[in-house]
Amino acid sequence: MATIRIPTPMRTLTRNQSEVQASGSTVGEVLRDLDARYPGMGARVFDERGAVRRYVNVFLNEEDVRALQSLETPVKDTDRLSLIPAMAGG
Repeated sequence: MATIRIPTPMRTLTRNQSEVQASGSTVGEVLRDLDARYPGMGARVFDERGAVRRYVNVFLNEEDVRALQSLETPVKDTDRLSLIPAMAGG
């Protein structure tokens, strides 16, 4: 299973765990499994069309998945995904 780093604002959905595991062969499958294991995560990560929300960045190891194959990017059990919400303000 891939390891997913959970940002502080989303940890209430993962029982305050900073890292969790989910399975899948692509980024999209891993994120959907994350939502199945921790209900509510999908609404925070995906928009109404099923794409990653604009203000959520998903990194596979050290690379933004948008620069790879997005949700179709292959994932290995040893990979780490990081969910990083965009910050705004001034």
